[in-house]
Amino acid sequence: MTTASPGRAQEFIRDYQTWHGLPPLAGLGTLAEAVEPGLSVEESVRRLKRHHYAFRRLHQIFIGRLTAEPVYELKMAFSHHGWLCAEHVAAIRARVGEMREPPLGLEAVPHAGLEQALDEILAAPTTEELLLGLYEVVLPELQGALERHAAAAHVLADQPTRRWLKFARIELAEMLDYGRKAVSALVTAEQRLAAAAGLQAVRQGLAAAGGLDGLAPEGHLPARVRSAVPWKFDGRPQRDGRFPDPYNMGVNAEVFLYDDALPADGKVLMMFYKRLREIDVPEMMASILAETPDQPWGYYRDLTRQLWDEARHAMMGEVGFASVGVDWAATVRVNFTWSLGLNTQLTAKERHAVLYFIEQGLMPKTGKRHEWEVGLRSGNPLAATFQDFDWADEVLHARVGRDWYVSSMPSAHEAVDYGDRCWSKVLSNWAGWRESGLTQHANWWPPAYAQYCDRNGVQPDPVALNYSVSYETVRADLKDVSASG
Repeated sequence: MTTASPGRAQEFIRDYQTWHGLPPLAGLGTLAEAVEPGLSVEESVRRLKRHHYAFRRLHQIFIGRLTAEPVYELKMAFSHHGWLCAEHVAAIRARVGEMREPPLGLEAVPHAGLEQALDEILAAPTTEELLLGLYEVVLPELQGALERHAAAAHVLADQPTRRWLKFARIELAEMLDYGRKAVSALVTAEQRLAAAAGLQAVRQGLAAAGGLDGLAPEGHLPARVRSAVPWKFDGRPQRDGRFPDPYNMGVNAEVFLYDDALPADGKVLMMFYKRLREIDVPEMMASILAETPDQPWGYYRDLTRQLWDEARHAMMGEVGFASVGVDWAATVRVNFTWSLGLNTQLTAKERHAVLYFIEQGLMPKTGKRHEWEVGLRSGNPLAATFQDFDWADEVLHARVGRDWYVSSMPSAHEAVDYGDRCWSKVLSNWAGWRESGLTQHANWWPPAYAQYCDRNGVQPDPVALNYSVSYETVRADLKDVSASG
């Protein structure tokens, strides 16, 4: 067989014409790009495994540091970024499984340097050092690795990998944009200086591994700095200064919502409170994820999706309050007693059981459907939209509970009953918190409702204005009235 000379072949490629000038190769690229050999299956998989390890460990860091992070906005961002990482881990696992790789070997640590670098970030002693390690060291390094992989992967033969790389780079760029803004807002020059030793240890770990993708020469693995003492999950939720009374259980939202004598617009305001209060669900779910090892990745992916949904619900409450001119930080007292109680008094499985039990109470007409109907009746279209999607999310969460919790129990009935028993074990020390001075369970509702009425030109309903039912004797779920999450 004869072959064309390189010069003539290049001329042919340059002059190659498709039918009527249509884009070649289904629009994936040019013929000139496609005649380059690109990466082999083995090399593409090797790089994917390093990306996989990075995203999996980043997921652990975002979720593991969420509960004890005081700043509300960072809790929300960590919830989102953790979910994005979980999705990309799942996508990589699927792609590697398509490339002659069973068994996949995805649980192996690609290099001790990578492990140590990410351990150092996980163990960062301050929020500021954590942000710097994530958004100025590891995520930019990961973005560079993805860009190099995309440039080297064959435009046609490895198109499924290139497609994932495209979406991953888009979302990673969004994460980095948030991170740069967070660092700019929160990190001082003094804090950056204090973090220097820890960040240098992260960079040295990456250098020892030959970079995140292993393309650079490997260096010497340094001694551990922050991670010399192994990191341990902290399940006690922390809140910033906008949550000055986190033990306050002085306003029972569920009794208000199910009282036919109370006005729909007041109920909308109370639903905004219930949504914002869902900040405690990510705080609790992070503990389940952090303390439940050795599960299939689908478990972590699905529960992280639910965690992110609950964070979205909290932000819906924030947006709802803003939409009606209510300064929630000044007037509303959002507690953390649910996440605190579950995280400190129950095992991870018991927490999951309580979560599922509460979700089941949200499925009947007296649950999420009722809140959506309240939103519709109120004439507030934003409330109706939020409750519409809140309801849809809870249907998904019930399915997640069936897949990963009920499936581990003898029966669906026992799963619900066990959740009820676990929920009853959680001691809500309403009187003790007041006696010890942690809270006076102040009734914050009247001033919040009055502010809403004043800023929206509404005449206060006297019954709503004087509402004063607390959680002293009523548990916040549909066994008594309705559910909190």
